[in-house]
Amino acid sequence: MNNLNLISNFAEFKELKNIDKATMIGVLEDVFRHALQKQFESDENFDVIINPETGDLEIWRNRTVVPDGEVENPNMQISVSEVKAIDPTYEEGDEYVDPFKLESFGRRAVLSLRQNLASRILDLEKASLFEQYSERVGEIITGEVYQVWKKEILILDDDNNELSLPKTEQIPSDFFRKGDTIKAIVKSVEMVNNQPKIILSRTANQFLERLFEQEVPEIADGLITVKRIARIPGERAKVAVESYDERIDPVGACVGVKGSRIYSIVKELRNENIDVLNYTANPSLMIQRALNPAKISNIVIDEEKQTAAVYLKPDQVSLAIGKGGLNVRLSKMLTGYDIDVYREVEEEDVALTEFADEIDAWIIEALKAVGFDTAKSVLELTAEDVAARADLELEQAQKVMEVLRAEFE
Repeated sequence: MNNLNLISNFAEFKELKNIDKATMIGVLEDVFRHALQKQFESDENFDVIINPETGDLEIWRNRTVVPDGEVENPNMQISVSEVKAIDPTYEEGDEYVDPFKLESFGRRAVLSLRQNLASRILDLEKASLFEQYSERVGEIITGEVYQVWKKEILILDDDNNELSLPKTEQIPSDFFRKGDTIKAIVKSVEMVNNQPKIILSRTANQFLERLFEQEVPEIADGLITVKRIARIPGERAKVAVESYDERIDPVGACVGVKGSRIYSIVKELRNENIDVLNYTANPSLMIQRALNPAKISNIVIDEEKQTAAVYLKPDQVSLAIGKGGLNVRLSKMLTGYDIDVYREVEEEDVALTEFADEIDAWIIEALKAVGFDTAKSVLELTAEDVAARADLELEQAQKVMEVLRAEFE
């Protein structure tokens, strides 16, 4: 029977739309039954048969043979004289089955049927894509850059599905052109205006974790686990790892011989520096490891308030704070503690906070933020250096130094 070219090749159609045969058959049958209901008010006496291999469709109508002149519903009944003209063996009360030609729907009904089928298939395709990627949230996918816009990048996966990498989920130094291969993690899947929107990310901590799983077999096998990650995308990250096998050094395994394993991760993340350290449940030891390479002299922890006061020798303060405060910021993120870094006060030295009545509080905070927390630590430098490091006016730095010098005169 003519299938009205609704589907040209069932197997090919199924593959392109990623819809299984059973679902496709169900949709076809439902669409045709809807058309039958619309035309005849009921589809109960119709059999819709679809070949699962080819997609060929047949419709058969069942009607009861009734005496001449008693046909009340031509869709449900047929007169005995009419049926005997076709097949003389039929008698009153028999069930007569004949093929229903699709052309009988009429031109407008066929057009509506096609539109209905196209709409249903589109909805199925959206639902299939949504379900497919909902199950892949947290996985790394590789796609091809199709379009680069100011606020996002449009990416096509292997099945030509459209994925979005927003600017906010890109590493600051990321730069891609159309046709480039891109690797990212599936961050979320949501329906926007009845369209599935798949959001990717290269800045999520989980992206870094999945990269470690790909490059370090011991992590993929469960012998080593990534316990915590603190990351400022494109700049620096700290990763705490733990081994479940005493024979395996988790840090060494993650870094690899001569950095062979971590090199590809650093390269993928646009040369983001990655510190790998041993995880411990001991907060004091964890903070010390997080602040590496600085050597801590003393640490005072308040577990209830989740704060830590860390004391270091003068030459270790800048190492603990790091460039632009990066090291201490990441350490706070990794440990969950609010860490304050202090220079060990030497004899005859005075903490800056003691000068609160002579120096503005915001200036003291600015000096402490860059490692100056005692009078002598400031006086070791010139006014120009202090102004540059603490982002102060030269006159302000000079005034501060005058106040501090007066303390020791």
